[in-house]
Amino acid sequence: MAEHTQGTDTPTTAPINVPDKPALEGLETALTQRWLAEGTYKFNPDTTREQVYSIDTPPPTASGSLHVGHMFSFTQTDVQARYMRMTGKNVFYPMGWDDNGLPTERRVQNYYGVRCDPAIPYNADYQPPAQPAKNQRDFDVVSRQNFIELCEELAVEDEKVFENLFQTLGLSVDWDLTYRTIDDTSRAVSQRAFLANLAAGDAYMAEAPTLWDVTFRTAVAQAELEDREVPGAYYRYPFFTGDGDKIFIETTRPELLAACAALVANPDDERYQPLFGKTVKSPLFDVELEVKAHPLAKADKGSGIAMVCTFGDLTDVTWWRELQLPTRAIMGRDGRIIAETPEWITSDAGKEAYAAIAGKTAFSAKEAVVELLKEADLLDGEPKKITHPVNFFEKGDKPLEVVTSRQWYIRNGGRDEDRRQRLIGRGKDIDFHPSFMRSRYENWIAGLNGDWLVSRQRFFGVPIPVWYPLDAQGNPEYDNPILPSDAMLPVDPAADAAPGFEEAQRDQPNGFTGDADVLDTWATSSLTPQIVGGWSRDEDLFAKVYPFDLRPQGHDIIRTWLFSSVVRADALQDCAPWKHAAISGWILDPDRKKMSKSKGNVVVPTDVLNEYGSDAVRYWAASARLGADTAYEIAQMKIGRRLAIKLLNASKFVLNLGATENSVLGGDLSVLANPLDRALLAQLADVVTQSTKAFDNYDYARALQLTETFFWQFTDDYVELIKDRAYGAAGEAEQASVLAALATTLDTLLRLFAPFLPFATEEVWSWWRKGSVHRAAWPAVLEIPGGDTTMLATVGVALSGVRKAKSEAKVKQRTEVLSATITAPEALTAQLQAGLADLKAASNAREITLVVGDGDLAVTDVDLAPSDEPAKA
Repeated sequence: MAEHTQGTDTPTTAPINVPDKPALEGLETALTQRWLAEGTYKFNPDTTREQVYSIDTPPPTASGSLHVGHMFSFTQTDVQARYMRMTGKNVFYPMGWDDNGLPTERRVQNYYGVRCDPAIPYNADYQPPAQPAKNQRDFDVVSRQNFIELCEELAVEDEKVFENLFQTLGLSVDWDLTYRTIDDTSRAVSQRAFLANLAAGDAYMAEAPTLWDVTFRTAVAQAELEDREVPGAYYRYPFFTGDGDKIFIETTRPELLAACAALVANPDDERYQPLFGKTVKSPLFDVELEVKAHPLAKADKGSGIAMVCTFGDLTDVTWWRELQLPTRAIMGRDGRIIAETPEWITSDAGKEAYAAIAGKTAFSAKEAVVELLKEADLLDGEPKKITHPVNFFEKGDKPLEVVTSRQWYIRNGGRDEDRRQRLIGRGKDIDFHPSFMRSRYENWIAGLNGDWLVSRQRFFGVPIPVWYPLDAQGNPEYDNPILPSDAMLPVDPAADAAPGFEEAQRDQPNGFTGDADVLDTWATSSLTPQIVGGWSRDEDLFAKVYPFDLRPQGHDIIRTWLFSSVVRADALQDCAPWKHAAISGWILDPDRKKMSKSKGNVVVPTDVLNEYGSDAVRYWAASARLGADTAYEIAQMKIGRRLAIKLLNASKFVLNLGATENSVLGGDLSVLANPLDRALLAQLADVVTQSTKAFDNYDYARALQLTETFFWQFTDDYVELIKDRAYGAAGEAEQASVLAALATTLDTLLRLFAPFLPFATEEVWSWWRKGSVHRAAWPAVLEIPGGDTTMLATVGVALSGVRKAKSEAKVKQRTEVLSATITAPEALTAQLQAGLADLKAASNAREITLVVGDGDLAVTDVDLAPSDEPAKA
């Protein structure tokens, strides 16, 4: 490679230094090190907001597996970042690592053989075992702070793998702008934001029905749900009126019969209208309950009357809340029926029936209740087998339960129509790319049925920064929380004493207790603009980057990451957090199924990077438009590799013809003596115009398509047409004209391709220019008076026609054409006349006759000179 100097667009003229055998191999390693050493992509903090283009980069889960989806979406962001940098923007392009959450917790547990218990004191000298125990019961139990330190230690190693991948891929990230979502800064920002929400009334604690994962033993937010089709059955059995009449219900959850608080039917259902307001008695447990009317009850579902339990599902929660039903919870947080007989079950038979299910799992309790119903001859017919959707935690493997618990919430419009409309309005302040993705955002808000539950009953995460005073009996005063000062952040209430108290007063009467919960990982990830932008720590930087210009992300987390980020920005900064949202699609396998680790169809990215090279992989990713689910296609990568190699070889040819930096046109176009040269540059100017417009509309795929199409026309047609002139056969003026056209086109193509093929373009740039192409300016439109943008295509078609005739005659392409006729419409023959000298030279023709005629351009009557040597088959 040529000697390389960082910096300017056109500094002092560089010597031409073209390698004999250009190759892509080795470019990633060499150029990555050069860019890092020279700070090619560094953000300059000495700037103004108008000069900055800031990107809220998605922080990947470093404890997760590498897959091609990382290359796909991050490349799409990078091409936009590179374009903006070339337009003169001071690009703020950070990288974060999302090491806060269950994936990291699991990985650290298994890697080191440890379990976290916040109640255990911090041990500054702790060292994990050299080999983790085989059984989790034998794992070391460590404090939360020790666990976080182990997370950060392991995360460093995991992040090196990701960082190497992203650097190999050519991401133009400023690697000095990195963060972790569990580091001290992120935890302090997350806690500071929560306290600000609390002070403003946007965060609150409430005891309410909560979706609960019995495996992880934690609350789950609405955004973390997924429906899964599971087998089930409808069980039909009666409740009894005071007259002894049977009222049959059908349910999939007979195990919750003891939790029944009412029966409910649609108010328009004439079958049950006489029962509304009256009481019935439950089978087995002999509990009296009222029959209620509610419009959500479906007359055509089952028997038309439903058993309302506290709580079988979210519909039960709605009925419980709106009908003001009593709470009769029997499901514990461990997924088992509570052992103690509830107070509402008073009969001896009812207590005996409850004893049969106490302490059992939901599955075993269902079996027990069904058996009791059978024994009492109350089960009407055989269960009706069905398959139905059931709520699961997205990371869980057991159906969610609904339990009553005390949790923290952040207001998100789920219970406040004014806030709901304001958040929809914030979405309208953001330009979504593609625009239809905004509807997913709005539809999610419209479907919210409650505020954002942000507390989690996990050990690892950002602790909720709250303590509670204890009264004389040792009971927490939840309505009078103790809060830390800002200088104390980050805090861990499970390990740090509350302000004004000593550690010895923890969990003692008239002392304090710490909130044991942590914040939902999205509660911290929703603050990535604030974390990396310097909010509450570097307000000068924050003012220069916020609101961010771009949030790139996948469409599957619009409801989580994007929406939660808007919620936090709305409350904290009273604005939308970004100006643009670029939404990527999924990567699909050859069967058009989403690639995911659970499906076992993930491709390891290092394999394709090693085989085809980074520019080829980037070409595949950048060929897909935003929002489009895209198939994983090796064929597309092969096309990209072929393009990158052709760029090297074509550039070598152009430079070896004599094109230099001094040949690149500026304001003086007088050197352009040939119509074909002017036509080429006029067409190129149109490509620059359209590519710029495409990039400005975040349609980078269109910009790549335009540039690639022109490039192949340039190499296949123009370069072949002008070889004689380039070698001086038509005189110095014609040679100077063609060298100016070649140099200007190569210069512009390198800039146009630079966002997509950063390695090949930088390599070629180093052969004849100083500085980096990635710090060069985006090409300006060079106006070419009299330039015919379609002329090259016409002359190229004619050249192809002559070549086709030679191929059909099975002679070499250098065989002389004694004469040929080209028939075309008048406008095309005029173009052919202007380029006739180049056409004759390129086709080695003595005479070409142009004839005006209707229809498509046609090459006929090709008379070839005798050939001593036939063409090879």
